[in-house]
Amino acid sequence: MTRMRFRGPRVIEGGRMGEATDARVAAVLDVLAGGRASAVAERHGVDPALLHRWTQAFTEAGTAAVTNRPGPDLARQRDRFLSVFTHGLRSPLAVAQAWVGLLGDMSADAASREQALVRLQAALDLLDERTGEVELLTAAMLGRVEPDPHPITVGEVAASLTLPDDVGGDGADVVLHVDLDLFPRIVRDLWKAAMTTRPAPQRVRLDVRREAPWTELRIVREGDPVDPATARALFEPFDSPEGGQSGITVGLYLARALTVVHGGTVGMEQDERHGVLWVRVPDPTPADPHHQEETP
Repeated sequence: MTRMRFRGPRVIEGGRMGEATDARVAAVLDVLAGGRASAVAERHGVDPALLHRWTQAFTEAGTAAVTNRPGPDLARQRDRFLSVFTHGLRSPLAVAQAWVGLLGDMSADAASREQALVRLQAALDLLDERTGEVELLTAAMLGRVEPDPHPITVGEVAASLTLPDDVGGDGADVVLHVDLDLFPRIVRDLWKAAMTTRPAPQRVRLDVRREAPWTELRIVREGDPVDPATARALFEPFDSPEGGQSGITVGLYLARALTVVHGGTVGMEQDERHGVLWVRVPDPTPADPHHQEETP
């Protein structure tokens, strides 16, 4: 019988949808295939200690995936996801159940029953909103959200938030090329965070900056700055600024995830008198037939 010697995995150029294999992955696979770490590091031009960390991280991640035992950070993330999912659904559900109980009370008068119906509908609407929010966040986290870009003006995006004449910078007539359902949600969430985060702002306004190939919408808070810890918590998934005790929320994590699928970025900056929550998205290419602005 001929004995076959195991030579380890081969790195195949273009093995992933025609893309070249990442050099870091290639180096790790060389080590796992039996190559000496020092020789592999020299061949790829990396520090041996760095290659060792890559290999360790690669092995730990693979082991966690195969055994379905995620690392502490991922497990904590999953716990937080379950927390927001259950909290976000239980709160309006409990309210709805309470009003249903009132409707079932035959001693209630007509006015109480009418009020119960209105409150019940509001609770069910909130439950539907929370369910859709968590479903969208889950899809974004799994990379399953595909935007459908169309031209829309900044004024149309922010129509429910501010008047077109109040939009500063380059103005409300600037044309964006974004998903008509997803992008207004991003701007709405940034505006809501600017309005509700303590200390309360003196004023909130929208400015637009156009610097090709990017367009940036800036939600400006005028007033005292937000505490740095609170500012960081705004972008963390499922943490409220108070530490997750008085209102679990997806925060701006969903806005960030939806910005990423647009190919853009989102962030916050502030000084002693102003805070800015901004979202930046790329402009469409001039060859795009939907691009309706004239090329400068």
